[in-house]
Amino acid sequence: MKGLYGQQNSDEEEITFAFQERENLLPPTDYLVKIQVKACALTCIDRKLLSVMNLESLPVGREIAGRVLEVGSKVTFFQADDEVVGILPLDSKESGLCEVLLVHEQYLVHKPGKISWIEAAGTIRDGLRAYTAFHYLSHLSPGKTVLVLDGASVDAAGFFLQPSGTIAVQLAHYRGSKVISTAYCAEDKQYLERLSPTVARVIDVSSGKVDLAESCLEETGGLGVDIVLDAGVRLYNSEDVSFQKTRLLPHKHDILMLLAVGGHWITTVADLQLDPPDSHCLFLKGATVCFLNEEVWNLSSVHQGKYLHILKDVMEKLSAGIFRPLLDEPVPLYEAKASMEMIQKNEARMRRVVQL
Repeated sequence: MKGLYGQQNSDEEEITFAFQERENLLPPTDYLVKIQVKACALTCIDRKLLSVMNLESLPVGREIAGRVLEVGSKVTFFQADDEVVGILPLDSKESGLCEVLLVHEQYLVHKPGKISWIEAAGTIRDGLRAYTAFHYLSHLSPGKTVLVLDGASVDAAGFFLQPSGTIAVQLAHYRGSKVISTAYCAEDKQYLERLSPTVARVIDVSSGKVDLAESCLEETGGLGVDIVLDAGVRLYNSEDVSFQKTRLLPHKHDILMLLAVGGHWITTVADLQLDPPDSHCLFLKGATVCFLNEEVWNLSSVHQGKYLHILKDVMEKLSAGIFRPLLDEPVPLYEAKASMEMIQKNEARMRRVVQL
């Protein structure tokens, strides 16, 4: 049995991927569930986050969907032939690209029968990120205005890391919010406009000449945006090479200017730096900055019930057609290595799911 793993000898070195032979699995014990994997989504590996785990090799593929083969003696939620979906824990040593896996039952939920394996695996993480951002970091409610940066989740400029904008747009609209989104190319804009009335306004920033803050204030009558979910921001103005790759991203000052009084800025930037004037601007508005890291749910068993409720609700909304994920064509297993290399370099345009 083989699985796909990444290896990195130093922080500066790029991750290389290779299939490795794994030992055959024993029958499940206690709370373990043996799953026949049908689909596995590929996600960019966060090297800084995993560096604290001290793992010799990095398993690839954590969002899985499959059929239960056997269950341990203490498993109560599942039985053989159940269809399940879930996210392997951050410290998992097993790759999701194995034909058979052993998974603790607390990381799984039932998959509705009317949705495909590809849709389930490709939506579970994006749904978790959207719920974490809007329900637990910003307390989304009807009537609020939400700005989702890069709502089309297309990596046109080569800097997008986690393609979850589409699901975030759909969740915000479902909860009764007015949604504004940005487009980085003509394809982005066309896709978002087709989502009308889900998206109230699409701001095309592909030219680099559009003032994002001014556009948002105009759309909200000068009141500002209640919730901002970014897909990266510029911290400085520069003419170096790294700036050219991120020139279409909004500057952090743009986000501060367009925030409403009492607003929430949800950022995906782990090393965000705010100067004293930036903090004073937030203080005057009574606004907050929250860091979006969906991995926190598995760091404490206290929130396990909430975590499973989110996963279950994501699947229910996917089954009801409320969530319509933007997925690439299914990838066969023999192309998984090449696809993962593209994803790690931020060259993939949409969420890719491997079909086993």
